[in-house]
Amino acid sequence: MEEHIGSEARERGTRRDDAVRAVVKQGLLGPDAAVVGLLDVTGIRESAAALRAAFEAVTAPGTPVLHTFAVKAAPLVAVVRLLGEEGVGAEVASPGELALARAAGTPPERIVLDSPAKTVAELREALALGIAVNADNPQELERVDALARSAPDRLPPLGLRVNPQVGGGSIESTSTATPTSKFGVALRDEGAREWVLRAYADRPWLTRLHAHTGSQGIPLPLMAEGVAEAYRLAEEINARVGRRQVDTIDIGGGLPVNFASEETAPTYGEYARLLRETVPGLLDGRYGLVTEFGRSLLAKHGTVVARVEYTKSAGGRRIAVTHAGVQVATRTVYAPEAWPLRIAAYDAKGRPRSGPEVVQDVAGPACFAGDLLARGRALPPLEQGDLAAALDTGAYCFAHHYAYNSLARPGVYGFAPDGSGGVAFATVREPQSLDEIVADSGGAHAGALTTLGASGSR
Repeated sequence: MEEHIGSEARERGTRRDDAVRAVVKQGLLGPDAAVVGLLDVTGIRESAAALRAAFEAVTAPGTPVLHTFAVKAAPLVAVVRLLGEEGVGAEVASPGELALARAAGTPPERIVLDSPAKTVAELREALALGIAVNADNPQELERVDALARSAPDRLPPLGLRVNPQVGGGSIESTSTATPTSKFGVALRDEGAREWVLRAYADRPWLTRLHAHTGSQGIPLPLMAEGVAEAYRLAEEINARVGRRQVDTIDIGGGLPVNFASEETAPTYGEYARLLRETVPGLLDGRYGLVTEFGRSLLAKHGTVVARVEYTKSAGGRRIAVTHAGVQVATRTVYAPEAWPLRIAAYDAKGRPRSGPEVVQDVAGPACFAGDLLARGRALPPLEQGDLAAALDTGAYCFAHHYAYNSLARPGVYGFAPDGSGGVAFATVREPQSLDEIVADSGGAHAGALTTLGASGSR
């Protein structure tokens, strides 16, 4: 573990080490289960508490603040329910994510629907359920118009997403406020700002404004600049219509995660204080707030642990072949420079390995050469039967299975102290069975192609 780390990070590392040892001892990881995902329940609760405290410290008393979890970051029902218990709602971007949020028991008034491609059916369902919607573009707003006319007195909060076009960060794919981003109304395009002002003036029921600058790779000042643009637009809208029509600003999420060490950096507190300095009017109580954090709530509290099946050497480089690769860490495998992961080495009993480090590759099980969790990484030498743990993988990893080679989805288990010095586990998602893989691959329709048109070809 890294030296000179804070107490919170140290405690998180200790909980993880205890959990890895316990998951082996309890048989959840072994010959019949070569890879698992672990979620630190204590850590997740701490992240939610830190988020709430950060914004409570900078907003005027009585300011309505709805924190929502971007379900895309970890689409697991138990995770959404846990965060709900911690006062965090759900931001959803598809019918599937909405179904997960509802299955988790999230009340409609604590759900926000965002997506650049909502169908009429999705919009109709959201309005009927009382779920807040952020329209993405003029064509979608026309659809909302038609639906709103049918029930003007029973509308949920409705808003419009704008692209502040303040620029991108170091990772293009997670930068959503670039000049050509696919999201929202591009505010700096010719005529766009005036169109937005007219859109609100013509629709008294349009009471929210939404902007999101991006996530990983976005520096805090750029995030704050995007929020400031949304705030200035809200002020302009309200001045144009002569009343406080926009009463809530959805500032999105996107707090980046430090994947380089155990420390949490930046923190919610740092971001909230920067907003207070940059956009003080946003926090003076005149506007309600909505946030949509995802990766920052979960990443540090998840670990993928995989058994080392074989070790070998090629070209003078040691290679540990494990059961975790592209199927659980897709972004890392295909874009390792942008999405590097820390790897921790454990022995077969789940005890941290120590000793002189050697440069080695940590490879996954998929049948292509680039399936590597880590390339040329200095680690204690991994041996056959040891365990390799990919750290900070609680978001966008084991809950986003990539079925290359029909590799099975790993089981996911939450863990917490059992009250007597041990570790208790709860199943979040069962490991995928071979029968389920066959079923997902059309096993019930095995003869579909051989019988198609057979009678006409004879």
